[in-house]
Amino acid sequence: MNASDRTPADLLRSALAADPARPLVTFYDDATGERVELSVATFANWVAKTANLLQGDLAAEPGDRLALLLPAHWQSAVWLLACSSVGVVAEVQGDPASADLTVSGPDTLDRARACRGERVALALRPLGGRFPQPPEGFADYAVEVPGQGDRFAPYAPVDPAAPALVVGDVRLTADQLVARAREDAAEMGLGPGSRLLTGRTYDTWEGLSAGLFAPLAAGGSVVLCRHLDRLDEEGLAKRVDSERITGTAV
Repeated sequence: MNASDRTPADLLRSALAADPARPLVTFYDDATGERVELSVATFANWVAKTANLLQGDLAAEPGDRLALLLPAHWQSAVWLLACSSVGVVAEVQGDPASADLTVSGPDTLDRARACRGERVALALRPLGGRFPQPPEGFADYAVEVPGQGDRFAPYAPVDPAAPALVVGDVRLTADQLVARAREDAAEMGLGPGSRLLTGRTYDTWEGLSAGLFAPLAAGGSVVLCRHLDRLDEEGLAKRVDSERITGTAV
């Protein structure tokens, strides 16, 4: 990857320039049987659309705080990179009452209603499906995002030294996040072409790093597995083989 990259959005741009067709995020939900594979180009397109929604319709600005109440999921990864693209601070499982805006999954809607700013809800259904009945007080992500532009340009440059991510007790600026992701990638032996399988949750830095940032920083890809505990040893071995896994973080 480009040594001059200082934000997660920079890492994604470098990945897009290097090989847009290669897989970046492969997602499994072992409770539903869902499998989704996103190439770098497809993932970047989702990020651009989401960043346009965030900056445009939701009027988010650099430094705003977004409570991200989502599990480990490919759409969560999209939102993390969209926040980086705009300069919004992603507070993973943060307090909606003190956030400027909130993004919620279907299981955290009541908690998310404490946010006085813009609220977005994701059904987390297969193929990015919408809610059968939109939750009151929320914009349905699956309804709002398709019409957004496929290219994104921030209104103001993103400052790599500004806060970017809060998860648990970990608080990182954009450049600190990139540096830490590179360190983690090196510790896990990740490099260009690596495929890391992880069943870690997204509520810790270790989960976020293995589930997105370290593979992205290394020029590799991630196989992100939700509800991996429902897969038996034989099923896991088959997945490792079929997905050409080079390392695991489970």
